Amino acid sequence: MGHDRIFQDHVDLPCPREEVFAFFQDPRNLGRITPPWLGFRILTPEPLPRGQGAVYDFRIGLHGLPLRWRTRILDWREGEAFTDDQERGPYARWTHTHSFADIPGGTRMTDTVVWRLPWRWVSWVAFPWVKRDVARIFAYRRAALMAILCASTGKGAPESALSAQESGA
Repeated sequence: MGHDRIFQDHVDLPCPREEVFAFFQDPRNLGRITPPWLGFRILTPEPLPRGQGAVYDFRIGLHGLPLRWRTRILDWREGEAFTDDQERGPYARWTHTHSFADIPGGTRMTDTVVWRLPWRWVSWVAFPWVKRDVARIFAYRRAALMAILCASTGKGAPESALSAQESGA
């Protein structure tokens, strides 16, 4: 198998932690912060489960290849953090922790992803492209969070920043 990789990113949002966590608590919002080029769709029927133990099925399109993804919430600390783990999908491992911390003037939301590609030869060949794709996805996510969550504060990301991210720039 390939090696575990760690990706970490954060965004400082001029919004209270309770508001930011509440946004992430609703799994339907994942589609709002996922780049359109992934063709993200939730397959789990409504009402969507929440909290520790919840399981979600998604469909994404990765470079034109339709993929199914199943994730389970492994850990849930209300208002502080939660961790989801891919049970089925394109990675050999994808464990994603979302952490929320108070900072002066708002909230720091940190994403930490431990990921591994399947099969050593795939990892060796595909790693540079996958690493780039992961960075692009989270860059879009940062811009979307600023545009969606902080628009009411007047401190959100400019619309042009989100438009550039939507095109995959």
